Amino acid sequence: MYREILIQVEEDESKVAVLEDGQLVEIYVERGQDQRLVGNIYKGVVKNVLPGMQAAFVDIGLEKNAFLYVEDALANAFWPGEDFYAQDKKTIQPNIRDIVKEGQEIVVQITKEPTGTKGARITTRFTLPGRYLVLMPVVDYIGISRRIQDEVERERLKEIAEQLKPEKMGIIVRTVAEGATEEAFRQDLQNLLKMWERVVLRAQNTAGAVLLHKDVALVQRILRDIFSEDIQKLSVNSRLLKEKVLEYLELSDINLTSKVFLNDTAKLMEKYAVNQEIAQALKRKAWLKNGGYLVIDETEALTAIDVNTGKFVGGTNLADTVLLTNCEAAREIARQLRLRNIGGIIIIDFIDMDTEEHQDKVLAVLAEELKKDKVKAHILGITALGLVEMTRKKVRQSLGSTLEKKCPYCEGKGKILSEETVYRALKEELKEVAARTFTDTLVVEAHPQIAALVIGSDGDNQESLEKELGKKLIIRGKEQYHLVKYAIRPLYQEFGFE
Repeated sequence: MYREILIQVEEDESKVAVLEDGQLVEIYVERGQDQRLVGNIYKGVVKNVLPGMQAAFVDIGLEKNAFLYVEDALANAFWPGEDFYAQDKKTIQPNIRDIVKEGQEIVVQITKEPTGTKGARITTRFTLPGRYLVLMPVVDYIGISRRIQDEVERERLKEIAEQLKPEKMGIIVRTVAEGATEEAFRQDLQNLLKMWERVVLRAQNTAGAVLLHKDVALVQRILRDIFSEDIQKLSVNSRLLKEKVLEYLELSDINLTSKVFLNDTAKLMEKYAVNQEIAQALKRKAWLKNGGYLVIDETEALTAIDVNTGKFVGGTNLADTVLLTNCEAAREIARQLRLRNIGGIIIIDFIDMDTEEHQDKVLAVLAEELKKDKVKAHILGITALGLVEMTRKKVRQSLGSTLEKKCPYCEGKGKILSEETVYRALKEELKEVAARTFTDTLVVEAHPQIAALVIGSDGDNQESLEKELGKKLIIRGKEQYHLVKYAIRPLYQEFGFE
């Protein structure tokens, strides 16, 4: 599989696209006013402790207080000893009031971006990612990436990790570390320890809600977390950016410098049709290659995906047609989850299959495609109603949340009042205005479609209304008005009379 990364940096926006065999699978967008918060470390002040929710709200200087769940606060607690806790953690039910107090200053890290009405989710179990290692300053632990499957290599990496691990701290060996030298690990760990020392020093010398550590910007995160040996090419849109990328790689992984290329165009994303793909990814419907399609509905609680045969009619029998469509849909669903960055609970309504063999095959295709995804996903199986349940870790905002906002008219519902409904509401308001005014004439301004309903065929509605109200009506269609907007006022207000 040919994998490529495109990086386009402009004055107020950075955009990164990941392509697999020429197809867009991941998109990252970061704007000046909308920086990523996950990974940032803050010193905050506990504002509310809620035993009923086993959680606390912490002021870390953002618009909304952050949410600290009891399990995410345990690193801040004192226990009689690790052996005691290890034996009794299944029976001990710590109370949030025993861990944090209102008014207490506490150091936390953001694990989930604030979304909608919810503040950021935070933890006291810190992680500082490097190129090859992740440092966990308050957890005594060694972990090896599950994506490294060679047992001999896993054992080698574990031995190196055990030798380098600082006392009472933890480290996780990242996927990109496969084949890396001990010296590369040592240098990476030294940088992470220095980073943590700066965090501790700032925490000791500051008070109140304050940012202690900010994760690196988008381009550096891509170079650190995604750009590896399995990427064949990285294209950038400016000479200055290429120099910065090469400078970073010379310190972190010099072997990758030969894969960096300058694509001399101001519109790198347009050249690769990335912007068109993004526009499609913001739509509710996603077409399959065989003519079927997906309908993707994102809600606050979960995401529902419906599979339809669409234009695909198959060539043999119904069961084979359904199987082919569902397998194609499974591949596209895995791509859409990555592309749209959909997280949380996901319900998939595949086309009904008659045999367990076909169901297992579709689930196997979905599971195989999800292996390409760096974000953790878990397929729970098929419910009694034939729906596939799965989860995908929610870390950053979805593509829609990043690039779109709720419609001010429908408030995100996707529907507005019909013309008939608006017309009836307008008539009721006309009666109220007519009853409390003494002028002989009322002016009605509305969208042309609503104005046409008020006037009626050959003016019969307007004539009927004028008789009922005892007022003359002047109806004006306003193209600039939204369909649900209208205005009613006495005529004398138009001339400034009271």
